[in-house]
Amino acid sequence: MDALSLPEQSPITATAVPPAPPSTPAVSRADRTAPERARSPVYGYSYLPVRGDLIDRLAHAWQSRFTLSVSPAATMLAFADWAVHLANAPGKQAELVDKALRKSMRLLVHMASSGLDPDAPPCITPLPADRRFVDADWRAFPFSLYAQSFLLLQQWVHNATTDIPGIARENARIVPFVTRQMLDVLAPSNHPLTNPEVVRAAYANSGMNFVQGARNCLEDAMRLMTGRRPVGLDAFQVGRNVAVTAGQVVFRNELMELIQYAPATGTVHTEPVLIVPAWIMKYYILDLSPENSLVRFLVESGFTVFIISWRNPGTEFRDVGLDDYRRLGPMAALDAIAAICGGRLVHACGYCLGGTLLAVTAAAMARDDDQRLATVTLLAAQTDFTEAGELMLFINESQVAYLEDAMWDAGYLDIDQMAGAFQMLRSNDLIWSRIVRQYLLGERSPVNDLMAWNADGTRLPYRMHSEYMRHLLLDNDLAEGRYRVDGRPVAVTDIRTPIFAVATERDHVAPWRSVYKIHLLSDTAVSFVLTGGGHNAGIATGRNRPDGIFRRTERDADARYVDPDTWLATTPAEPGSWWTAWADWLARHSTNELPASSILGAPERGYPALCPAPGHYVLEP
Repeated sequence: MDALSLPEQSPITATAVPPAPPSTPAVSRADRTAPERARSPVYGYSYLPVRGDLIDRLAHAWQSRFTLSVSPAATMLAFADWAVHLANAPGKQAELVDKALRKSMRLLVHMASSGLDPDAPPCITPLPADRRFVDADWRAFPFSLYAQSFLLLQQWVHNATTDIPGIARENARIVPFVTRQMLDVLAPSNHPLTNPEVVRAAYANSGMNFVQGARNCLEDAMRLMTGRRPVGLDAFQVGRNVAVTAGQVVFRNELMELIQYAPATGTVHTEPVLIVPAWIMKYYILDLSPENSLVRFLVESGFTVFIISWRNPGTEFRDVGLDDYRRLGPMAALDAIAAICGGRLVHACGYCLGGTLLAVTAAAMARDDDQRLATVTLLAAQTDFTEAGELMLFINESQVAYLEDAMWDAGYLDIDQMAGAFQMLRSNDLIWSRIVRQYLLGERSPVNDLMAWNADGTRLPYRMHSEYMRHLLLDNDLAEGRYRVDGRPVAVTDIRTPIFAVATERDHVAPWRSVYKIHLLSDTAVSFVLTGGGHNAGIATGRNRPDGIFRRTERDADARYVDPDTWLATTPAEPGSWWTAWADWLARHSTNELPASSILGAPERGYPALCPAPGHYVLEP
């Protein structure tokens, strides 16, 4: 029996001032009970048999604190695979020796030419996304020698770890990624004597930048040990200057609160909007400061808006699964909205993992002939995980089993474990540049509302995250028609409501070509938008970005497939924010308008307002 299906844990009834947080789900401890004593058949004494699985899990949980939850076995197997195949590839070895000699000659020629002409062109330039060597002094001796040597070495190491004949596909991705992380430690930009910006700051400030950097490091360490937020983030408080759009919590159960926002226009579109954020994040990324709040924008565009605020789970939620999130999340929200809005159709929107969950929900509803959805919007959400980018680097059986062990003892995946893994994907931007700026230059980077939200992390239940990794990431069950809801498989192709899908150009979590696969999985009309930015900034872009551009097309249900590269080459960019395009699309798929009501919830139907937004769950640590 699912932990959240017990009858005594039904959704909480409303009160004007809610009581203490509701009781948490009952947790099965079957796999954690002490083993029964056994009796020796020879000597007759009783003893406790060794539980090897418990020892292994505890050992892996301890190891994971130092490995960022990355399986050492998966990494070692990948390098062993690489080493064996490289050792048996004399042609590749000869090619690497030849490249090493030619790169050495290029460096020597550059050194000689730069000694005669300070403006001599470099022998190698960084990749477009590499911002470590943009300062002009990197072109002056001796810093140019440091930068050019490192970039040539980086290029050679990439050649040495890629295109190895015979290596397994998953290992072919792991080896260059790990070697790049190790090599980045040696980058001259990370060290005080080889970074011209740091040397210049030391001369200008008589070395006081190092003193201030030491103070910054000590302050950050003290805040980390005492559980305080990073410096500058206290300026952003939920309910004070972020998540301030007026509304009421109109429904609550063990897993989520449903917020309804107050109308900002005299009339509203008939169909309300339900937003399902990912439970890997606090919902208010979509309700940040007023100027970049997607919720406020929708309300001011004449829509009745509901949003799910997920609870931050603890150990007692260890047995909560993906289907619990579906039942007690979007399905429970749709039931509440039907009562509050009188059974009107709903524009459903899901963000990130919430979008994947919404796709599962919509497919199950279509299978069961549940026709309560008017449209489906997927924001940076994947339904096919075969090209899920660098997030899939360590998704194999070894890594999944190791991460399950890392989560087993606590019953959840902690925010620190997730943050470390995501920072590795962009270590230059999120780790090394921060260290240089704050600890070597002694400068504090300005903070904004998005950074404050990013530091307000959540946990993931053990069972849910295990099911997510195995059924979606590892086995790709949803895209291949094997994902089951209520014992029967569901298929995205069953969805017949129009789909609006948004992807971002620099998304490391849901690469846009992966999101684009909705064209292959669906048989309905699809409007696809590609916007700038990354997984978070591209969605919370704001309504009035002067430099904003996006691309969009609308495909009919019977249109022919266009591959993503052709689509990108033939689709012109439009100025502005995709928010406006989405609001126009929602309005076109709405029927008419109704007078706005100032009453939130439906007290007469058992859904009174419980408390003002942002509610209680979002404030849970």
